[in-house]
Amino acid sequence: MSDRNDRYSTRISNMRASEVRELLKLLDQPGIISFAGGIPDPALFPTDAIQQAYNDILSENAGAALQYSVSEGYRPLREWLAQHMASLGVDCTIDNIIITTGSQQALDYIGKLFISPGDTILTTWPTYLGALQAFNAYEPNYDRLTPDGGNTTPDEYKKHAEQAGGQVKLAYLTADFSNPTGETIGLAERSKLIELAHDLDIPLIEDAAYRSLRFDGENAPSMLALDIKRQGDIDKTRVIYSGSFSKTLTPGLRVGWVCAAKPIISKLVLIKQAADLHSPTINQMVIHHVAERHFDQQVEKARASYRQRRDYMLQALQRYMPDGVTWTKPEGGMFVWMTLPEHMNGAELLAKSIKEIQVAFVPGGAFHADGTGKNTIRLNYSLPDAEAIDTGMSRLGKLIKLEMTAA
Repeated sequence: MSDRNDRYSTRISNMRASEVRELLKLLDQPGIISFAGGIPDPALFPTDAIQQAYNDILSENAGAALQYSVSEGYRPLREWLAQHMASLGVDCTIDNIIITTGSQQALDYIGKLFISPGDTILTTWPTYLGALQAFNAYEPNYDRLTPDGGNTTPDEYKKHAEQAGGQVKLAYLTADFSNPTGETIGLAERSKLIELAHDLDIPLIEDAAYRSLRFDGENAPSMLALDIKRQGDIDKTRVIYSGSFSKTLTPGLRVGWVCAAKPIISKLVLIKQAADLHSPTINQMVIHHVAERHFDQQVEKARASYRQRRDYMLQALQRYMPDGVTWTKPEGGMFVWMTLPEHMNGAELLAKSIKEIQVAFVPGGAFHADGTGKNTIRLNYSLPDAEAIDTGMSRLGKLIKLEMTAA
């Protein structure tokens, strides 16, 4: 078939290649120091435990592991997750949980469930690029969500959405150590956002991919836990919690979950039945096997490693960056967000950086729903070691200083 635009659905025009995924190809190029991907350190993966889990499962229960299964997910894993959510202050049952093929699939399903063409999504500026990619397929508009409440009232949000041709359908954010900024939303702001969601009668999507990776500071309750406290029952809440094992155990098995009110879960099950029937059973069984035995120690190992690398990066930024450049100081997660002088362009800087100093990062404009934020970049510290961080920041600092001087 010829590659004619009129042959495709209108939604395909909203789908763009991920700048992050494209930049990951640079990891295979010799000499490139990459701060581009949000990639866990493979040295931290519980490889022996995963190998043992596959061996045990295939020797003892191969029939179930290799067979079709229920769309909700492997029951023992959902039982473990119900206990895990309880440790976060979320009182739920396995009927409040569905297993997804990574949290990225959860975002796609949530978009499919709630968004009609022309509807409005409220999200922070900047926000997770993968969420924008997942939601864009459903042809939405975006309005700016300000965690401190801002000056936009619920009625104004509704008016903006109507003028854009739809309704406000959902709010999306990462409350803990966000991708891309590394910032965390405070307790008071979380309560305001929940209040806004109730005023607008919309779901609030809590992307909790990095929640376990706290290094410093006070641990704020999850937004789902806060809404349960407010409503008295998870089935009366409007927060939808999206979790993942990718940052704690391993990303390659692609196991995530959604915890929410039963009516939401039942509809996500219908979507999953139509999309892929169920996530791979053997991967779910392996994740359960490993999580049940090693989750807490794996989390502590990841925290210790990433805390040290975060410290290396913040120290290197302090040493090498010129005046006029600022950055976030995350209490956890995997990212530092850098703001350059207004006249600088992160994408243009990246092109020069790769060509001249062999350092990669992600330009910040990709994380803004409206394409703004050109003078920002995202730096990842979870994969490079101390030497790479020091060398990379030294090179990048010199390049930025030259660009500032040239302007």
